[in-house]
Amino acid sequence: MSEWVALVVAMAAACAVVLAVVVLRRRTAGVEENVDETPDVIEYITMMIGVVYAIVLGLAIAGVWEARGAAQDDLFREAQSLREVSDRAVVYPAEFRDQVRSDIDAYVTYVVNVEWDYMSENGAITDKGTQLLDKVQNEVASRAPASDLESQTYQPIMDRIGQASDARNQRGQSAGPTMPGVVWFGLIGGAVVTIGMLFALQIRRTPRELILAACFSVLIAFLLFMIWDFDDPFARSVSVTTQPFVDLFPSLDLKG
Repeated sequence: MSEWVALVVAMAAACAVVLAVVVLRRRTAGVEENVDETPDVIEYITMMIGVVYAIVLGLAIAGVWEARGAAQDDLFREAQSLREVSDRAVVYPAEFRDQVRSDIDAYVTYVVNVEWDYMSENGAITDKGTQLLDKVQNEVASRAPASDLESQTYQPIMDRIGQASDARNQRGQSAGPTMPGVVWFGLIGGAVVTIGMLFALQIRRTPRELILAACFSVLIAFLLFMIWDFDDPFARSVSVTTQPFVDLFPSLDLKG
């Protein structure tokens, strides 16, 4: 089942449950129950619960969106740093320059074509990818500069490799779900309480009230799905892609 089909099913289920409860509650209401009036205290409590839950939802959405944006920035920083290392290697002799560029290309190809799928499925980066990047760093670090131009370029290249390594580590930490379980407990529990308070308002079976109740439950289901979808920056439907690597290394045979 695709994620979008799951979203439609979840929203339809939430809508159906709310409508079913409203209709059944109306049918089974006792003759002494006054469904036309709701105590003011219940309206006030319902309003406060809705406000508090809206704040919680807003903070959760902002948190997962920020995490996704940070993951996108780290990926671009990793790709850009490696591109600069490849470009700055022009100051080295042809044999060493070609070796450095070949190792960078091997790392980028491995990350895009192999490691990305592993990271999406397992929520972690691979040891082989780390070894390929360490190979590039060790090659440059172990070669003594042979000219003034190489001496001037050595430190900037090492800085870019260090930035790529740091961005890679950040990518590994961002892989997998980022939302703690206790937050999900609060989000789901809050949704149940918030939707449940609809029944305390003694809504009737009029089309207007039923439509509003259904729309409210569908909205809550959609927002929870959106938080879940953004929660894993490198998987699911709205995820960070390998496009920075594809754009900066167009000569490589990379999966788009």
